Amino acid sequence: MTTVAPDTGVGPQLRGWRERRRLSQLELALRADSSARHISFVETGRARPSEEMVLRLADHLDVPVRERNALLVMAGYAPRFTQTALGDPAMAPVREAVERLLQGYDPYPALVVDATYTVMASNQGMRMLLEGVPERLLTPPLNAMRLTLHPGGLAPRILNLPEWRADLLRQMERQMALVRSPELRALYEEVAAYPVPDRPSEDPGGPGADAGPGAGAPSLALPLRITHRGRALSFLSSIATFNTPMDVTVAELAIETLLPADRETADHLRSLVA
Repeated sequence: MTTVAPDTGVGPQLRGWRERRRLSQLELALRADSSARHISFVETGRARPSEEMVLRLADHLDVPVRERNALLVMAGYAPRFTQTALGDPAMAPVREAVERLLQGYDPYPALVVDATYTVMASNQGMRMLLEGVPERLLTPPLNAMRLTLHPGGLAPRILNLPEWRADLLRQMERQMALVRSPELRALYEEVAAYPVPDRPSEDPGGPGADAGPGAGAPSLALPLRITHRGRALSFLSSIATFNTPMDVTVAELAIETLLPADRETADHLRSLVA
């Protein structure tokens, strides 16, 4: 009979999620309609939680869907959430909805990535932004982090690369804290080791070309400042996910859009598709 090590059983795992969320046993018990005593017994292994209790606690702890399946298996139950390939016929409504959304953002760049930042779909605006990237980096499967931070990718064109790179690495660190993924860890170690290209000596496009956020005015969010066809463009990044997903694949899809941070950027993009 296989036994689960004390520190990897469902109880310690639930305790770890509770501590990540900075909740006391009493606070979690009140939210989950339980008692602090029962929560304590579950966390120490003195009580085996029911399947319904595992799901209820995971819901109140905002545990990712993939990890909820893992908790159920640790507790001796079958996984509850399916994992359907994006190309499966059953996923047609999701693919169609995502495609409509991506097209709706054109000419502004937008793409869809999974939990390891593999690019699942993109629009014309994103493909325009990737002009000049070596073919070897554009061979599927594309990876958004690799495309952005590789010294042969977009990195040399990013005018505020140190700040943008640091923000992306922090984003990956937060993702690794939520999802146990060897692939994500390997990707992080790869991109974090990339040499940082020298910052451009000056912004292209002449005076006023970089008049967006980060150029003399306080920003409300960190902009991506990048050159394209000799012009300095400025974008604000927005990430959207599906609400209340019931499938692991759907839960891990993220739609990132790069919205113009100034009128000059918007005008430049519209002129390219006019």
